[in-house]
Amino acid sequence: MVILFDRFNLPDDIFEIIFATKQQKIVSKLLIREMKLKGGEITKSDMSVFATALHDGTFVTQLDEPGYVGKKVKISYNKRQFYDRILTPMKGMGIIDYDLYKKTYRISDKFNKTMIKIGLMWVREIR
Repeated sequence: MVILFDRFNLPDDIFEIIFATKQQKIVSKLLIREMKLKGGEITKSDMSVFATALHDGTFVTQLDEPGYVGKKVKISYNKRQFYDRILTPMKGMGIIDYDLYKKTYRISDKFNKTMIKIGLMWVREIR
């Protein structure tokens, strides 16, 4: 995944930097929120239930988006697109880890470590 950003106009929300569309940003934030509610880790089955609820349009939540603050809304997002455009890139960037043995997804700090590594690579390049 390629992240393009303008360092002079960085948004306050990390999800706006990582994801291209507003809908992807909303769904990814909801996923992380759901994982935090369950201790930062959810099972493969729980992930499937989450994706199915999004696909069916039965996922009800409150958003912190302008115009929706404090209102309950139903969120709908295609299940295949969820896995292809949200979960897989988050795993690839190190935001979420998948434990093959426990079959659980966990919020990870590998994204931060990778960003530091990229910064160090740039410092080595300019020297």
